[in-house]
Amino acid sequence: MISRILFIALFLPIFSISQTLTGRVVDKSTQEPIETASIYFDNTTVGTTTDENGEFSISYTNAIQSILVISYLGYERVLIADYRDRSNLVIELVEADNELDEVFIVYDDGLTRRQKLRLFRKEFLGSSKFGKSCKILNEQDIILHYDKQDKILYASSPRPIKILNKALQYEIDYDIQDFEIRFRYVDANTNEFVYDRILITGTSFYENLKDSEKKSVLKKRKNAFEGSVQHFMRSLYNENLYDEGYLIFHKGFKVKEWDYFKVRALENSDLKEVKLIKKVTILFNKDLQSDLDLTLDKFYVDAYGNYTPIIGVYFSGYMGSQRVGDALPLDYGLQN
Repeated sequence: MISRILFIALFLPIFSISQTLTGRVVDKSTQEPIETASIYFDNTTVGTTTDENGEFSISYTNAIQSILVISYLGYERVLIADYRDRSNLVIELVEADNELDEVFIVYDDGLTRRQKLRLFRKEFLGSSKFGKSCKILNEQDIILHYDKQDKILYASSPRPIKILNKALQYEIDYDIQDFEIRFRYVDANTNEFVYDRILITGTSFYENLKDSEKKSVLKKRKNAFEGSVQHFMRSLYNENLYDEGYLIFHKGFKVKEWDYFKVRALENSDLKEVKLIKKVTILFNKDLQSDLDLTLDKFYVDAYGNYTPIIGVYFSGYMGSQRVGDALPLDYGLQN
């Protein structure tokens, strides 16, 4: 879910060949154009909206590697990964079915809305100094449901969640796809919650705020990047973990990183295949500690730090605690 991109610590050679994608967004049943539909590259600052004819034009460079998202209130999102091979798109949006969410609004599930919101804020925004600087601007749109039998908290929203990140100077639109907190133990009377597993996925669009170029903000963004999942994945791709400040440990002993990580370039692809031999502990800058374990044989990473699949690659510790409030857009540091 959480992605961060390079800032200062690591500069890759980027050949920014600009390309322009055009298209039209219509209602599938009526074929009428949809005005002001949002068009953006996931987890970036690159986006636009459709005009009165449902038409749009959006430019991007090689630095943009994420999916194209088409979103409009009351309709199902459309995600397009192969836009580089297409031109003059016609996107048909289908009306969304929100009946289940409407049921949950009035459903008594054993937790108060105040309790559910507190849990949601903590795990969605994070409890770091960056997460605590965030404010959700439309909490009234968030639909929360607690499954008392299985001890799972679910969240959804018919509209993107709007987040003001004061510390990093972003306004973020986050469109939730999945939000689940699974608990091992719950006592609603004493507000005691023991976590088991957390899943957060969705698409996001970032907008720089007026103070985003201040030196103090740039420093905070740099601090947010260093030691992050995005920084680690970029360093893994470039096979320079040690140079970027990472040490690898196994069962308490420092080990050679490439004895445990096997990185292989793929033919005719910008991706690299990564295999982890055994669970490892990752130490960044001799201070920030994380653990990494896989429940799959391998995963794939690109030069910008994007990795897939996300489910099956599990971080705990510092990197596992990062949330939306710690995140930077994927095009961060690459626009210039």
